[in-house]
Amino acid sequence: MDRILVIQTAFLGDVILATPVISELKRIFPNAKIEVLVKKGNESLLSNNPHLNRIHVFDKSNGKLSSILDLAKTFRAERFDLVINLHRFGSSGLITLLSGGKKKYGFKKNPFSFALTRSFKHNIGDGTHEVTRNLALIKEFGAVELRRPELFPSDEHYNKVAPLTFGKYVCLAPASVWFTKQLPDDKWIELINLRPQDERILLIGGPADQELCQRIIDKSDRKEAMNLCGQLNLLESAALMSKAKMNYVNDSGPLHIASAMNAPVTAFFCSTVPAFGFGPLSDRSIIKEVQETLECRPCGLHGHRVCPKGHFKCGNMMDVN
Repeated sequence: MDRILVIQTAFLGDVILATPVISELKRIFPNAKIEVLVKKGNESLLSNNPHLNRIHVFDKSNGKLSSILDLAKTFRAERFDLVINLHRFGSSGLITLLSGGKKKYGFKKNPFSFALTRSFKHNIGDGTHEVTRNLALIKEFGAVELRRPELFPSDEHYNKVAPLTFGKYVCLAPASVWFTKQLPDDKWIELINLRPQDERILLIGGPADQELCQRIIDKSDRKEAMNLCGQLNLLESAALMSKAKMNYVNDSGPLHIASAMNAPVTAFFCSTVPAFGFGPLSDRSIIKEVQETLECRPCGLHGHRVCPKGHFKCGNMMDVN
């Protein structure tokens, strides 16, 4: 196996959970040229990954179909021995179909799975971790069943956050794309108020999360907490989280960043459940979820913009202590 392409054009967390496949492929085929395709915005996550020879970007801003055809042309010229598609939706399936790969592996859920050399089940809800589901695609080559994801912040990334890493500190990542995956503001405020006074509190996220985090700080008893939203890129955030006493996260991207850095993590599962297979993989991992049985939970794989029942008990009843 000389040339391999891995495709994962979903969200940030999905890209992180694809890295064990890249690591295992490099271990099994140490001389292979391994390339990856991710959607625009996620390419920085894989910077410095020593197992990759090239990162391709799926940029739909100039037209989705045009981008797909351009990528397919590039991939056909590369003559890949193996194309592995970890994404379960149509765009990546079409790219895989047109890639010209000698072997094409992916999941049966992809609408273009008929064109795959081998297709695999992707069962959600039985407790199997997403990493294990991904690695099953290359099990025939000798891949392990579970391996922690990996990110590779550079010295520059660590140096950027060095002024923030003195003493005891915790990181909080309050935001999520989906409302019902996001622990309510009041619970984050409660968590902040429970932290010891000798422990510094750092809130992290993207530029769009700045207002949310500032609102949480302003309503808490710890006005000195730092709002770092928009000030750090993804690998700088990973470097910061790696040295934290604890990282508090939702079922979202920062959870998987913590796993990739083997950083201590407490993950809040509101409307979703760990049995879906997206739980933390750090050595020190704590999962928090409502203890009362709710007939409406889980209410979906990805969460909702609003609570379908209107009460959001899975978040409002969470014990954060």
